[in-house]
Amino acid sequence: MVKTARTTFRILETIKAKDEVTLTELTNEFTLSKSSIHNYLKTLEHDGYVVREGNTYRVGLRLLDLGGYARYKEPIYQSAKEEVTKLAEETGEMTNLLVEEHGRGIYLHRANGEQAVTSDSYIGHRVYLHNTALGQAILAHLPNERVDEIIDRHGLPKTTENTITDRDELFDQLERVREEGVAFDDEARLVGLRCVAKPIVNKEGEIEGAISISGPTSRFQDEHYQTVLPKKLESAANVIELNINYT
Repeated sequence: MVKTARTTFRILETIKAKDEVTLTELTNEFTLSKSSIHNYLKTLEHDGYVVREGNTYRVGLRLLDLGGYARYKEPIYQSAKEEVTKLAEETGEMTNLLVEEHGRGIYLHRANGEQAVTSDSYIGHRVYLHNTALGQAILAHLPNERVDEIIDRHGLPKTTENTITDRDELFDQLERVREEGVAFDDEARLVGLRCVAKPIVNKEGEIEGAISISGPTSRFQDEHYQTVLPKKLESAANVIELNINYT
């Protein structure tokens, strides 16, 4: 590990977590001297990665350039964004595209229909894989050894009363997802929110990502939740997989 590089990114992540910080507040988060933290901030400010406003610092938009480029270079983003947007227009709900990287889920694209509810996620937001329908759809199509590695690294933290926190229970759930071809999230990450997800698999049988439809428990009920929405996802997933495999 390059210690200075790691410290730089930890500083950026700390600023992001707190929205904005002062030099003193940031110094209290690290074992480095105030002058050292100041030097990091001045360098990041000079290169456009943080912005200073008075006595506070916030994340700069130059990071958006890196993130936007990374998303643009993801083949599944180019193949799926239009279908995910159409799905939101058709259902009126919130739709999502998620991929796995370093054992976490990353939102690459999302769209809101007319009835869509708001949530805490956004483009680039990283989430655990075990407590979302999107994540479970991806985990179900990874080798068991890889799933074990992800659990060992990130654990199975509990975010609601419905979160699966037991390894064996999660593997049983992933088997059901493989058999049914669809994953359901019944308030496993956010209270009041349900989600239905389908995996996106290439012609080699490798998982590329997953798409989903999310909405409030009051609307995601019975046949609509269990049958209607999965069929809409299946249709969209079929188009995306064709785009990936033959474009």
